[in-house]
Amino acid sequence: MSSRVSAAARRTTDALLAECGRTYAAEAGIRLRDTPQPLYQLLALSHLLSARIRASVAVAAAQALFAHGMRTPRRMAEATLQQRVDALGEGGYRRYDERTSTQLGEGAELVLDVWGGDLRRLRREADGDGEKLREGLQGVRGIGPAGADIFVREVQAVWPETGPWIGAKGIQGAERIGLPTSPDRLAEVARGRDGAAFAAALVRVALDQDLADAVRERARID
Repeated sequence: MSSRVSAAARRTTDALLAECGRTYAAEAGIRLRDTPQPLYQLLALSHLLSARIRASVAVAAAQALFAHGMRTPRRMAEATLQQRVDALGEGGYRRYDERTSTQLGEGAELVLDVWGGDLRRLRREADGDGEKLREGLQGVRGIGPAGADIFVREVQAVWPETGPWIGAKGIQGAERIGLPTSPDRLAEVARGRDGAAFAAALVRVALDQDLADAVRERARID
């Protein structure tokens, strides 16, 4: 980490990553690689995480969809609306389940029609332009600005040109644990670390005050 980063920021970052330095993709069991299947799974997870439900429910719903074989856009599109609803319900996702099921099916069809089921084609179209990438993602039914930001935040692990990406929720998390709130300064804090895990950890503390308190306490003790 750069010498311009304070010792307190280093301790806090160490504590943050030790307490909750895991991406949501990893939590959902997605072995994220630059290949079509895990990239599509991340897109489906981003869709669910962007809804007004607890992140834990979104992760469980994604796991249930994948467990029922809906791991690719083709399998998602071929599943019936009820099969998707049932899988979402198994994960505890019962709010807006029919609407979400419909959106997942239509979104999968668009991924197949526009990019042949391979989101790496979208990456090539964007050619390093973050705004173009987010615009393309938002063309998928059910993916709005929040969902696009989640996808970009997590995919920076395998698409490094999208990072460093923290996002508004991550900035809130940084403020909670006393880290800088400037994106440029946060990028400096994260230098040499897993950027996707760092950004996800900041989101986690933004969503959980007890977790934020645990990070601050660990930073003081360590």
